[in-house]
This record gives sequence, structure tokens and C-alpha cells, in this order.
Amino acid sequence: MKRMALILICVVYAPSLLARPSFAETLALSHSIVMITTQLPNGQNGRGSGVVVSKEYVATNCHVIANALGANVAKFRDAYQPIAIKADWKRDLCLLKFDDLPFSPVALRDSKTLQYEESVFSLGFPAGQNVPQPSYGEIKAAYPFEDSFIIRSNAAFTMGSSGGALFDEQFNLVGLTTFKSPGSNAYFYHLPVEWIKALMQAPETHNLDTNDIPFWALPLEERPAFMQVVIPYQNEEWAALGKIAAQWAIDEPQSSDAWYYLGVAEEGKGSLAQAKQYLTKAVALNARELDAMNALARIAFVQKDVQTLAELEAPIRLLNNDNADEVVNKIQQLQINE
Repeated sequence: MKRMALILICVVYAPSLLARPSFAETLALSHSIVMITTQLPNGQNGRGSGVVVSKEYVATNCHVIANALGANVAKFRDAYQPIAIKADWKRDLCLLKFDDLPFSPVALRDSKTLQYEESVFSLGFPAGQNVPQPSYGEIKAAYPFEDSFIIRSNAAFTMGSSGGALFDEQFNLVGLTTFKSPGSNAYFYHLPVEWIKALMQAPETHNLDTNDIPFWALPLEERPAFMQVVIPYQNEEWAALGKIAAQWAIDEPQSSDAWYYLGVAEEGKGSLAQAKQYLTKAVALNARELDAMNALARIAFVQKDVQTLAELEAPIRLLNNDNADEVVNKIQQLQINE
């Protein structure tokens, strides 16, 4: 895998059985998800997604409208032109302001209240779709960043849904779908609701021009550690992963994710005792750190440690039945081979 820049955008893929709203519930939420259309300097049109967050504002990603000649909101074959915008270009968050939108705003839930493995689903307009499309998954991580949290989920998304919505099971907006890592095993990231609330208090502008680069599109070495680990992790470059994760753990010693990646790096290098130490610390910091528990189960299986596998089965089952069934299968394999 080449060291590509992280690329943007959103929705559709294999749905899970969790957090799946009924058709009527999805239809009701769809009234709060809008398409953003833009006129580009090259004469072409662009589009993305937006979320109605108040009677005045539609939230979207700034990269959807950046340096466009104009932007509109489209819904039910009608178009609405904003009277102003509020922009935080470096965070990639923009609010389009309207006199009075005829759509229902969504309820907002702060990212700091989210739990790992909590069920979520997203809605947005992937390329070629004229109605919002859902994608289902779970919260995989919430990374502290600039007084809030960047959310990672496995509710997959594709080009065209940037600025779409990530909802919890109670249909609260918990994130704005924004960017993804490269490759077939992509990571999917969302901006926090707290940033939307803060931007509502910012001054207005009418200018769509910017030279600012979003934090997620900076050169790799300038991105947050939670982004730097992805490529070496996926490429199984364990030494590089360990180096990044070690510094991350120094900078953020309370980050369960930092210790998880440090543990996986040691596992990859064959240092299982050290890996267990780091992974156990990750679980101690976050009892819902499912990936770390799965890694501990892998190590226990290699070491033929039935007792540890048995101890892991219950906490894993609280979060994911399929993963727990895999642990049970590992125990059975070891018992058969005794």
C-alpha cells in the first residue's frame, strides 16, 4: 500500500444488524439531510451532504464548498441559497446560514458521551444517489483532539456523502461524516457535534475562498498520531508502528488506543509478553477496548492459554457476540488438541 494522503467522503456498504432504524424512522431523518450543490471555477458542479442543525444552519464539511463560485442546498427538488456562512477551514467544518429552513433540525449529542462499540448509522448522499443512503456500524474509537473527540466508526461511506450525519440509536446527531483512510480496509472519521455548537457562535462571512488545509489533509508527519498509525498498522510495518505508538503513549498516557497499537506492534514483532502488558493496559484504561481484547485472545490462543481465553469470553460477549463465539471456538480447538 502506498503512502497516500487520506481522502474524504461517505456512505453505503454492508449493513450490520445493529442500530438499523425502520423505514419510517429513516424517512423522517432524511428530511433533515440535504444535498449541497456547488458551482466550481472550472465550470463543473460539485456536491456533498449537509445536516440541518437548527432553523438557520446546515452543517457540512468546508471541503464541499471551499473555493466554489456558489453553493446551494437542494431538497425535494427545491433549492435554497444561503445568506452567509460560518467557516472553520482548518477543522473542515462549515455552517450555511438561511433565513428560515422548512426542515426539522436534528437533536445533537456531544462526542464525549459516546462509548466504544456503541451502535451508530450514517445518512448521506453517495455519488449518483438522489436520496439519503444509510450505512451501519459501531463507534470504534473517539480520539481526544482540540477540546473534543474525533470519532472513528465502521459505518462505511463513499465519495459524495461528505458532510453527512452519524446518528446514535436514539437518532441524535453524534458526528459529521468527513474523511477516510486509503485502501480497502479504510478507517472512517467524523467531526464532533461540539465543534458545530462552537461554530454557531463564530462571526459570519460570505467568502468561500480559502488557502487553509484541513488538519486531516496535512503532510503525514503533521497529522495526529491516531492518523499516523493507520498505514504502518495496515502494512504490518511493526517497527514504524511501534515508534509512532510509543510517542503517542508518552504524549497521551491515558489513551487506550495508543497502548493498543503499541501492543499490536509488539505482537507483530513476536514480543508477546510485552504485547500482553500493553494490551492489558489498554483494557484497564477502557473496558470497552474490544480490539485490545481480541488481540489478547489471539495471543492466548498462540500460547495455548485456555484460562485467559475463558476470562476474555464474557467481556468480549458484552460488546460483540461474533467475536465472543470466535473465542469459544479457540477454547474448543485447544481442548480438542490437548
